[in-house]
Amino acid sequence: MKSNLIVSKNRVRIFLQQNGKRTSLDFYDALDAEVRALLKKAAKRANENNRATAMPIDL
Repeated sequence: MKSNLIVSKNRVRIFLQQNGKRTSLDFYDALDAEVRALLKKAAKRANENNRATAMPIDL
């Protein structure tokens, strides 16, 4: 498991517990990879539109 996750493991765990689910240990790495890919996509789109700010439309 990565030690430098973007998302808070505790908050994710609590959210899923509130929805009746548990998480496997590798879930956090997979979630982190998805979030990183989404953020890279948003940054790339903002750059392509000559903006320094990522916006919801970039997602």
